Amino acid sequence: MSPIRTTLRRAGLVAALTTAGVLAAAGAAFAHVTVHPETYAKGATDGVLTFRVPNEEDTASTTKVQVFLPTDHPVLGVLVTPQEGWTAQVTTTKLKTPVKTDDGTITEAVSEITWTGGRIRHGQYQDFNVAFGQLPDDTDQLSFKTLQTYSDGNVVRWIEEEQKGGEEPENPAPVLTLTAEDAETGSDGTSDSASGSASSSSSAPAVAAASSSSSDSTARGLGIAGLVVGVLGLAAAGYALARSRGARSE
Repeated sequence: MSPIRTTLRRAGLVAALTTAGVLAAAGAAFAHVTVHPETYAKGATDGVLTFRVPNEEDTASTTKVQVFLPTDHPVLGVLVTPQEGWTAQVTTTKLKTPVKTDDGTITEAVSEITWTGGRIRHGQYQDFNVAFGQLPDDTDQLSFKTLQTYSDGNVVRWIEEEQKGGEEPENPAPVLTLTAEDAETGSDGTSDSASGSASSSSSAPAVAAASSSSSDSTARGLGIAGLVVGVLGLAAAGYALARSRGARSE
């Protein structure tokens, strides 16, 4: 094989492998279970959280979703939106530390919501909407550990919490960031950017079109990086070809 063809093959192989790796990483980002909006104000009242569950298996469907709500910083007044094809079972737990509110002292809160009966097939996702009466005001974030069960019996445990300064875990739990309320915060406790995500979950067509989560942004960035790598690979091959032709003409 000529040196020119060898150079072209090597450059093309490097570009292809790098791009494939980048796209695989992008696919992994899309596969995470996430909560929307990603940010609410501390102590926000009368809002909605949407848990987005994509199917990441090629040969199995998601048949069960379990979301665990924290009880050390409880979410009060939880209500589940009816979901066609799915049955929701709500579990409540007695709080170790009762919460005092304007309406009285709360001694119990929802600790788990389990959805069964439906199917999320390959290439699809399902949004599960949960309304709340009040979010806690004594913490900076809420972690919602989630178990995703597939029709083949496989269970993916989205329970890992990201450490400060560390890499994103392989199976991160959905995390809701709670911020101090300010002038930019809407009446429902969401920030301006979060309000768009919350309103988009109110109807199925809007939800299907929404892609404002950080994982989507990460995936797009990785995809662009892959294209750049591919272009650089082709440029390197072209440069090598030009040098080879120049050497032959001399």
